[in-house]
Amino acid sequence: MTSRLNRLAVAFLATALATVGVTVANPAPASAAMTICYNTSQAGSYASVANQSASIWNNATSNLTLSANCGSNLRIYRITGGGSYAVRTSLGNGRVYIDTQQAAQYSVLRIMTHEIGHILGLPDNYNGNCAILMSGGSAGTGCTNPYPSTAEANRVTSLFAGTFSATDRNANVFRDSWPSVVAPVS
Repeated sequence: MTSRLNRLAVAFLATALATVGVTVANPAPASAAMTICYNTSQAGSYASVANQSASIWNNATSNLTLSANCGSNLRIYRITGGGSYAVRTSLGNGRVYIDTQQAAQYSVLRIMTHEIGHILGLPDNYNGNCAILMSGGSAGTGCTNPYPSTAEANRVTSLFAGTFSATDRNANVFRDSWPSVVAPVS
């Protein structure tokens, strides 16, 4: 009974501290990996790209596993028009939309890995540096690098180790990572 009361007290304290913005470390062992199940049933021809992107994130992080079609923490959609974007409902959960028109101009693997990065807690970084995955389309159409930088990968690892703040867990919509599609000249 005392053990149960201690766990309840710790859970209450962690919730109270998180409410005021204090970061509480995850008591789980560092080797414990969180699994994010992604669903590609609406991804069409981009399902294999989603699998490649998941592999990139799995190799870049030490405590996170993206696994295909085991659930729907993350749903991936193929759309036409409107631009590629991500909708994070909470850390590790949300939807990614890949625009076929943008994918014809930019590296679809870079777009997919970038948008999944938002679901994993990373913001945009419009610095134009191709080595920074979250720079998105600001790096130009010639940039095909789909790999997160060491700093980006470390940030995701940190977030999934429980060292995140309340703002990291918030829902958010990430649009305009990629410049609008250039219309063909007639």
